[in-house]
Amino acid sequence: MTHATAALARSITRASSKQTYYTVRLMVDRDLVDDCYRAYGYFRWADDIIDVFSQSDDERISFISRQKELINRLYRNEEPEELTPEEEMVADLIGHDRGEKSLLQSYIRNFLAILEFDAHRRGRYISHAELTWYSDRLGRATTDGILYFIGNDHPYPAGEERYRGAAAAHILHMLRDMLEDTADGFINIPQEYLEAHGIGPEDVGSPPFQAWVQGRVEQARRYLCEGKGYLDGLDVLRCKLTGYWYCARYEGVLDTIERDGYVLRARYNARRKLSTWLKMAWLGVGITLRHVVRRGLRGTWWDPGRSELTRDVRLKT
Repeated sequence: MTHATAALARSITRASSKQTYYTVRLMVDRDLVDDCYRAYGYFRWADDIIDVFSQSDDERISFISRQKELINRLYRNEEPEELTPEEEMVADLIGHDRGEKSLLQSYIRNFLAILEFDAHRRGRYISHAELTWYSDRLGRATTDGILYFIGNDHPYPAGEERYRGAAAAHILHMLRDMLEDTADGFINIPQEYLEAHGIGPEDVGSPPFQAWVQGRVEQARRYLCEGKGYLDGLDVLRCKLTGYWYCARYEGVLDTIERDGYVLRARYNARRKLSTWLKMAWLGVGITLRHVVRRGLRGTWWDPGRSELTRDVRLKT
């Protein structure tokens, strides 16, 4: 089944996000590429079941309960039977986990908690505390996944700044999808704020709603600054590039929201433009050059997971 789950995971990833597909191929440790596709493919499938294909709350809750039990059993080294092809992906993924308390387990359990939250929140309001938890948990899941699959076992520095960039991206993701999510029954603005200002989740053009969006944008801007500060200190270039590119996917949304006076649009299509891809490529060039100059002063720069020593940089005068 290992070959079959890898092929299925690659097909799901490529169909869902070509940027993710090629990022994994180019940046992830060579011996973890298939597992990274399995991780993305499994949670892409599970997220679609929760958000798109389930017809009722009972169906969503039944699905997420099955996935929780499955993952718990897999981490107890049990071998569940009658798994779907998509569930076989996560079975293979967990079977290859490197370490009892690895960052992969953090990635899986945090994303599962997010899906469980989504399964229960459709059609109801969200609190400020829940919204904060949501972005923080997503930030941890995404970041721990990147650090597991890129430079595995590299001693990445700890600290809350480590999760800021991904948390900022999630804040902007929720703002980007606000109108669509509201129409689908997912409210992304706190109930306390709506009640305090006498507005509804559909009142995106009202001054109080704009003020709340502005606060979220400013918070995301601060988080991005802290997250980039963390990335700049990393020794693994592939991890640094991936983190910057992940943040850059949403920075265009941030800039557009500011230009629009904090009135949210139904769609943000800038990420599909050729100019966006060129901007990402140029960003990668700049990051690489800065990295080589800074790390090259030490004589070498390391790239765990791709080759033991990627390049020997010696400055001659």
